[in-house]
Amino acid sequence: MTRHDDQVGRIAALVKERSLSVACAESLTAGGMASALARGENAASWFRGAVVAYSSEVKFEVLGVEVGPVVTAPCARQMAVGVAQQLRADVSVATTGVGGPDQEEGEPAGTVYIATYIEGQISVARHQFDGGPSTVIEKAIGAALTQLESALTG
Repeated sequence: MTRHDDQVGRIAALVKERSLSVACAESLTAGGMASALARGENAASWFRGAVVAYSSEVKFEVLGVEVGPVVTAPCARQMAVGVAQQLRADVSVATTGVGGPDQEEGEPAGTVYIATYIEGQISVARHQFDGGPSTVIEKAIGAALTQLESALTG
């Protein structure tokens, strides 16, 4: 059992109960969310997949993010909408941010934006996590799963 399995189990039950499909768009978390979600019960029936848009160009060209800064709430929102459209999912979650150790785009290391998209409703939260890059990434995955679960129960 891994760190996020209980949380993913609850997410799997919620989406199955509502017959929803899930996708994710990841920058900072680099596939960690997709890996966690894919371990969920019967994931093949509800997890559509992910776009790991680590480079800005992938965000712009694949997910339809407006060209400009990518460590922003609008970028996270556009990533969530873009991946839901691309993968034909009812629900999506997206992460973008600065793992560190240095700042990017005027945002300090540890800054993370997480967006959830559920049947047309979008929510974005800004987080500030302490620690090195691997710690920030792990905290961002946990926060994204928490935000997704909260949106599904909400």
